[in-house]
Amino acid sequence: MSVLQNILKQNPKSEDYLIETLLSLQDAKDEPCISEEEIADIAEYYGISPTRVSSVASFYTLLSLRPRGKHVVQVCRDVPCYLNGSENILEAVKEALGCDIGETTADGLFTLEETSCLGNCDGSPSVRIGKKTYENLDSQKVKEIISGYREAK
Repeated sequence: MSVLQNILKQNPKSEDYLIETLLSLQDAKDEPCISEEEIADIAEYYGISPTRVSSVASFYTLLSLRPRGKHVVQVCRDVPCYLNGSENILEAVKEALGCDIGETTADGLFTLEETSCLGNCDGSPSVRIGKKTYENLDSQKVKEIISGYREAK
């Protein structure tokens, strides 16, 4: 039985479980993305169109329809973070990773993305790596955080 089949088996056949299914599937895979075949299988299971599944998967920044690195680094670009220096943070992340927005590092460890509000306005600027959010950042802190992920490889 495939990873997807196991995940589907754990959820009732209700579209209410679509996001949970997509997140569980992506988390369970070595390559964190949802394939077209998986979208079709999920759509069939829930009795909805593949377009509906695809639109949900492409709307949420925690989900991806394209291959990404092991760690997805999302830099908040919303107003509070921007006003508190997210431009400098983005440049520090680019430098530390050696890649640009939308790119994955050569070792496949990181993908850099921009995102809107991470919900940490009081701790701006902030960055999310995977499911962990880092607040009150400066360039030095960003470099230390990225180094920590590289060392834990």
